[in-house]
Amino acid sequence: MLYINGEWRKANSGKTFDVVNPATGKVIATVASGGQAETKEAIECAHQAFSTWKKATAAERGAYLNKIAAIMKEKEEELAYTITTEMGKPLSEAKREVKSATAYVEWFAEEAKRVYGETLPASHPNKQLMVLKQPIGVTAAITPWNFPLSMITRKIAPAIAAGCTVVIKPAPATPLSAMKIFECFHEASLPKGVANLVMGPAEEIGPELTKNPLVKKLTFTGSTAVGKKLIRDSADTVKKVSMELGGHAPFIVFEDADIDAAVTGATGTKFVNAGQTCICTNRIYVAENIAEEFGRKLAERVSALKIGNGLDETTEIGPLINKQGFEKVQDQVADALAHKGEILCGGKPYHAEGLDGYFYEPTVINFANDDMKIATEETFGPVAPIFTFKSEEEVIQKANDTPYGLAAYFYTKDLSRGLRIMNELEYGIVGINDPAPVTVQGPFGGFKESGNGREGGKSGILEYLEEKYVSINLI
Repeated sequence: MLYINGEWRKANSGKTFDVVNPATGKVIATVASGGQAETKEAIECAHQAFSTWKKATAAERGAYLNKIAAIMKEKEEELAYTITTEMGKPLSEAKREVKSATAYVEWFAEEAKRVYGETLPASHPNKQLMVLKQPIGVTAAITPWNFPLSMITRKIAPAIAAGCTVVIKPAPATPLSAMKIFECFHEASLPKGVANLVMGPAEEIGPELTKNPLVKKLTFTGSTAVGKKLIRDSADTVKKVSMELGGHAPFIVFEDADIDAAVTGATGTKFVNAGQTCICTNRIYVAENIAEEFGRKLAERVSALKIGNGLDETTEIGPLINKQGFEKVQDQVADALAHKGEILCGGKPYHAEGLDGYFYEPTVINFANDDMKIATEETFGPVAPIFTFKSEEEVIQKANDTPYGLAAYFYTKDLSRGLRIMNELEYGIVGINDPAPVTVQGPFGGFKESGNGREGGKSGILEYLEEKYVSINLI
């Protein structure tokens, strides 16, 4: 069902599409498929609601968000189950996502009260100068399938907290999580038109979001190629845009690192969500003199990961989302072997009774080199290539030699080296001996073609605000 102006409804055309569990290949739901007309209606309802929502006090907006967060906590098991059944990640990871999604709602409930203006030093004795922070207006948000709940709340919570109204388009692979969070909005009695949900083909919904002049802000998480198109399409109406795009994260292990800690860290950041995250490790660089030991230990750890349906609580690696993602992983592994790579573990599709989805064994590739596709293409799958390096200067050059700049990780016990590398890496997020740096109070976003703008932290709400400068002549 679509959710427009506070009401659940079918698409005007009556069209629907199926939702498939990627672990079993079975259809688990059929949902309404809207298009341009429903999207335009949702935008108009959001525009109408904005005229009153922007006048609500910060405390009022925060109270609604806190009520939503409380409902999400009550529905934690249901929300996690929905995530796992429609996109495949292990249930334990889905539960962590629900907690993260709820934390963003709670955080921005408080940030609503911290939108501060400024008074400026006067230019003349008879003048008073001020800067006001005001909500930008109707916001369009397009969210991905890999974190189908937290990516919605990370966008919608700061928008609502700032006084904006929102139209959300979730990924077609994962509409059920979006519907579940909108059930929470509805149960919290969020005013009509403040949050609207449209689902359906991108080619019908996207152009209305980018070209409709009532939409003042567009926020997107997804591939760099699609992000660039959305930026171009938004240019005619000069929308404010924020983009969280692709990544190609390096993971550097220096010779003085705690190797066991680095192996644990690499396993965590590479194989969470079956490698389907934008901040996943994509290239592991290991100092030559410890590369053999590191590779052996990583392969031992990775080969022990349990593959299966995410609803099995012992599962650590779930399926890839679809055939396209599966074939990309196969192609990168075949290409790595053609360029003299060596499989230390994994390296082939996984088959088991009752699993009809796109499963691939978690894989470690030794002797990776720059001629391989995996050296430059984002994998979005459970494959870890190990490169080697001789010097600090060499590995920094290699780590930065990419158009992406989202996340980077490195392990060292040397504080001076840590500070040097931290400053040299051209990435928006850096984990030093930390494979999980993302947190609700920290800004999330990248350099270069990994996007613009930030989500989370105190920066997150600023993306939905305009600055208005006021000069008063004290006659």
